[in-house]
Amino acid sequence: MSFRSLFQEIMSYGDFDRMPCWFFGTWKETRERWREEGWGDERPVHEVTGMDPDWEEGNRTWHGLVDHHPARVEGTSRVLEETEDYKVFEKPDGAVIRQNKHRSSPPHFLKHALEPTRDSWELFKSRLDASDPGRRPDGWREKARRLQGRERATCFPGGSLYGLLRGQMGMENLSVLMYDDPRLFEEMVAHVADFHMQIAEPILEKCSFEFAYFFEDCCFKNGPMFSPEIYARHMHKHYRRMADFYHARGTMVMIDSDGKVDDLVGSWLESGIDIIFPIEVGTWKASPVRFRREYGRDMRMIGGVDKHVIPKGENAIREHLAPLVDLAAEGGYIPLPDHRIPPDCSLEQFRTYVRVFRETFGVEAIANARRSPAHV
Repeated sequence: MSFRSLFQEIMSYGDFDRMPCWFFGTWKETRERWREEGWGDERPVHEVTGMDPDWEEGNRTWHGLVDHHPARVEGTSRVLEETEDYKVFEKPDGAVIRQNKHRSSPPHFLKHALEPTRDSWELFKSRLDASDPGRRPDGWREKARRLQGRERATCFPGGSLYGLLRGQMGMENLSVLMYDDPRLFEEMVAHVADFHMQIAEPILEKCSFEFAYFFEDCCFKNGPMFSPEIYARHMHKHYRRMADFYHARGTMVMIDSDGKVDDLVGSWLESGIDIIFPIEVGTWKASPVRFRREYGRDMRMIGGVDKHVIPKGENAIREHLAPLVDLAAEGGYIPLPDHRIPPDCSLEQFRTYVRVFRETFGVEAIANARRSPAHV
């Protein structure tokens, strides 16, 4: 069975015999550490670690089939200030950013490309144009045809309603806009939804995918960054029409939320979201087993493996993974480390995790679990 078919069978509660062994990437510092420990850039990370082919490959670049970046502005970034510790530069779209030079950290925006005003939005919207022929490279149709013949599970960047606007405007500006000018906020959300569907439609006529990846990062350790009431009033209808659009083209929808998602799960399911990711365990102790008990098979999941357990060794990993076996055997769930692997994890420690994962969720283990009274 190809990994493409395996994913489809798992998420349709069908006939599958094992779990794919994947992760969600690493920190930059982790990659540097692993290179020192024997991973050369000439080999894909899944070959070095023993994982299966990466599900995430090509997602961020739309597989080279289209330029989906929000504002295509000609020019190059201009350095305004530079020290030993950071660099301040102005991007062609007008954003001014201070970036740390020594460690992985989010960029600090001194000025955003999009301000919470009508005039700023009209300029930004004129650049957020899916019909711009310059967005589609020569030969994209043939490249899509070749991609259709793949055997690995694959997704594409199908949406980012909150995440895109927050990235261009900043969380504080966006949060205030939701209350100061809710009409303008929803107009932005609606246009961004249209943009993603218009970008995707010609490609989906040539190539099918396992799921659309919605990047939102809209929750933190205490809950969502906006209320369920704001979601219901201004966002639900646009998620719903996007989900309907992708479902009609044979594609599931996954939302990358991060954080404590409890207050939004019901809303997302009502909007047609199929898969919640990455079910961060966090200090709030999120549990995919508990979510399945609460929401049933409507809530499919990827994630739920505490990445911080991996450096603790084989016994800790086994103990952590064991409660997830019955859920995995039921279907609609793929265990996966709940975010990018931090640099306290060595390459050898991660290889141990992969070995234990394969033993825990391999053919024999899944078969035994599916023969148990709970699954018969």
